[in-house]
Amino acid sequence: MGTAISFDVRDPDVSPAALDQAFEYLRDIDLRFSTYKPESEVSRLSRGEISEDDCSPDLRNVLDLCEEIRATSEGYFDIRAHRPDGGLDPSGLVKGWALENAGLILETAGARNYCINGGGDIVVRGEAAPTTPWRIGIRHPLQADKVATVVGVRNGAIATSGAYERGEHVRDPFTGRAPDGVLSVTIAGPSLTYADAYATAAFAMGKTGLAWVAGLAGYAGCTITADPDGSNGRLVWTPGFERLFADPR
Repeated sequence: MGTAISFDVRDPDVSPAALDQAFEYLRDIDLRFSTYKPESEVSRLSRGEISEDDCSPDLRNVLDLCEEIRATSEGYFDIRAHRPDGGLDPSGLVKGWALENAGLILETAGARNYCINGGGDIVVRGEAAPTTPWRIGIRHPLQADKVATVVGVRNGAIATSGAYERGEHVRDPFTGRAPDGVLSVTIAGPSLTYADAYATAAFAMGKTGLAWVAGLAGYAGCTITADPDGSNGRLVWTPGFERLFADPR
């Protein structure tokens, strides 16, 4: 998936075999959904070698989810708009969806307190320790060794979209240009599948993205704004996000 993925399981009775199974699932998803692998299922669909009717139930499900969020975001999340060749790129949803499904594998094996981190897209369940939420740092987009803020999460998801790790890979589908006015957008909510896609859409919207996030039921967000000269910006958030701010240590 082009990033490092880590599991942190705090339940001592969960078998290491369950982690192996979850990692194997993620490797399989990468083989089938990678836009960088010409033999992947999504690449074959993009080239017209197979039709949607020929696709696996997983891919059809992902395409349905992407279409749902395209409609919700009024076209800002568009899996056909971000590739120069016009092909499909569901990456803005697939990673969160896959990590969430990997968590279900762990839960089947008895995990109740875990954190899965895929390049800053994170799903957590339970607690890091009794009465202690999982503390998640939101990276500062211009200073890799610093965090912009820290949040505490139980049974939820956090996803961030920005240009600091993979370059300007998210663009406004209506202009074809990278969004301006924001350095990153972070979304918190119950589902990493949706948080991941919502973060991509909100970042593509640029300055108006956070206002859109404020209208999403069950989700909240924050953004780091870009000053006109591209330097450090301010941390701003939607109503409700402040409940996540962790106590400083």
